[in-house]
Amino acid sequence: MDTLAPREITMMFLALGILLFCARALGELVRRCNQPSVLGEILAGILLGPTVLGVLAPGLSAALFPVSGGGAVMLEGLTTLAIVLFLLVAGMEINLSTVWRQGKAALLVALLGMLVPFSLGFSAAWWLPGLMGYRPGSEHLPFALFMATALSISALPIIVKILMDLNIYRSDLGVTVVAAAVCNDILGWLVFAVILGMVGGHGGVPIGHTIWMTLVFTLAMLTVVPWLIHRILPWLQAYTSWPAGVLGFALTLCLLAAAFTEWLGIHAIFGSFLAGVALGQSRHLKEQTRTTLDEFVSFIFAPLFFASIGLKVNFATHFNPWLILSVLVLAFTGKVVGSVLGGRLGGLSWRESWGAGVGMSAQGTMGIILGVLALQIGLISQEVFVALVVMALVTSLVSGPLLQWVLRLKKPRSFDDYLDSSRFLRPLNALNRVGVIKEITDLLAETEGIDAEAVRGAVWDRERIMATGIGMGVAVPHARVEGLKADGIPAQVICMILSPMEDNGAQLEIQADIAATFRNGHLLEKVLQVSGYTEFLSLIRSERKG
Repeated sequence: MDTLAPREITMMFLALGILLFCARALGELVRRCNQPSVLGEILAGILLGPTVLGVLAPGLSAALFPVSGGGAVMLEGLTTLAIVLFLLVAGMEINLSTVWRQGKAALLVALLGMLVPFSLGFSAAWWLPGLMGYRPGSEHLPFALFMATALSISALPIIVKILMDLNIYRSDLGVTVVAAAVCNDILGWLVFAVILGMVGGHGGVPIGHTIWMTLVFTLAMLTVVPWLIHRILPWLQAYTSWPAGVLGFALTLCLLAAAFTEWLGIHAIFGSFLAGVALGQSRHLKEQTRTTLDEFVSFIFAPLFFASIGLKVNFATHFNPWLILSVLVLAFTGKVVGSVLGGRLGGLSWRESWGAGVGMSAQGTMGIILGVLALQIGLISQEVFVALVVMALVTSLVSGPLLQWVLRLKKPRSFDDYLDSSRFLRPLNALNRVGVIKEITDLLAETEGIDAEAVRGAVWDRERIMATGIGMGVAVPHARVEGLKADGIPAQVICMILSPMEDNGAQLEIQADIAATFRNGHLLEKVLQVSGYTEFLSLIRSERKG
């Protein structure tokens, strides 16, 4: 029986530990720069793969991440499982009812938002194959269909995150964009499933059977299976341990669906995606169960998969700027123009239509996943793969800022964005508000290089007008502020806000955010137990997510 040698096992765990650590560390770093964490995760793989480590220390790179042997097979299997679980979570975010509720506008944005870039991508790959990186000798039609699909699919998880960050997720436009992205994803995966069947890279089922069985399976997973799940979940929650029973059921369904679609010849991720869609439709699936599964996959398996992307290709030697530019222009312009036309035909205003177009342009994770699968079956070259990864990342990076600009939105200010260890006092030594304000203003004067007396005067001018206590033992003195008591409870947490004269509402937004954060009285008890800045910041951000 073939087994891994002790040295292979040692290197396997070492490689996984290094890969996960680097992916999570760089993912968190780019998140602090308000960018998708997937960017840092892919960068980790590029640094550890043939692009950087393979050049600087080829022996170490080959030992950690071999291209053949038991270690390579293990890593390939683990990353395949990772992306199957990631697509399960992505599918659970889809709410099919939003598609029907939004009706005409969402459907037209989805159809034209896919048809226009699909047509552009197919035409370019068919009539100008050299421009799109086609390799003579490979199958031309599947290549053209794949490029069309890769340029027209949207990244639902990225789109949802952008809409949430801009606080428009539940607006009419936000729901329309999400509904359109749902349709877009389902159509895109159906087309890609057919392409995989044409290539014949998986399974042994004839292409004709693959197509009709895929359609029947999809229809069942969108209708009959959700109905069955909705009736099974209450029984599981009543008679099995919670949440283990439901989690076990969800993962079992995911793996069985993945096995079936892999046997069909259209790849396991299509089955896991539809399993997630079916699971996500039931209101009996508790939010805590969703969150547990999401965090388990998103913080462990997904980083491993996206980091492994950088291990597959040397991004430096296969970086073709003209190919990248061609792919990027076709994908972005086609997506935006198509979605804008769909929005106008669906009755949206010009501004809303442009917002829908820009919002739908993010291709992120889905475009990258398609590229990985196409590279694995030899449908595309490494140059095309690099171009698709760059295109997916660039469209995800620019979508949020462009949407904010098009809709003239301001991203909500959060008070923890302005926190800093150098401006954190624990504990306060003063026992009255005069001493507290002096203690805080002295610290701010030292760290910010401002006049302590001037700041104290401005704060006291505001204090004389009205107290700045906001209840729950929290006070927010500011440079036009007041009060350290509100409901008779002595203030124990004091957040001083210093804003410029041309405030533009910053102070009010931050103060409102502080009040919303501390609306739960139990948070104050936890805050008083923290020992330092890092623990305080961790507590605040974990409470927000909870």
